[in-house]
Amino acid sequence: CLPGLSSFPWKRESRTSMTIQPAVYVLASKRNGTLYVGVTSNLRKRVWEHKNELVEGFTKRYGVHHLIYYEIYDDMMSAITREKQIKKWNRAWKLDLIEKQNPDWKDLWEGIV
Repeated sequence: CLPGLSSFPWKRESRTSMTIQPAVYVLASKRNGTLYVGVTSNLRKRVWEHKNELVEGFTKRYGVHHLIYYEIYDDMMSAITREKQIKKWNRAWKLDLIEKQNPDWKDLWEGIV
């Protein structure tokens, strides 16, 4: 069990009953700040891990914790393909993608928990 999961903000599910919902997501440190593009099979769990700094690496080091964009997919291969596509984009294209869906750069975390 990962440290801190006892305070996980929703009902715990066994690994076998966990619903897989592939998603591509973008986190930011602040408006127009540092961006991170990721892919996951459980968006709520993954963003919660980022927010609670349970994920070592880039997001923890640079304080990238605000969920500002996400897309839900039916299968992991589609999500992974889209993540790779977005990661190759220049910053201006990523900002345009974010601002079309979330012009105020609101943290979308509250809407997914």
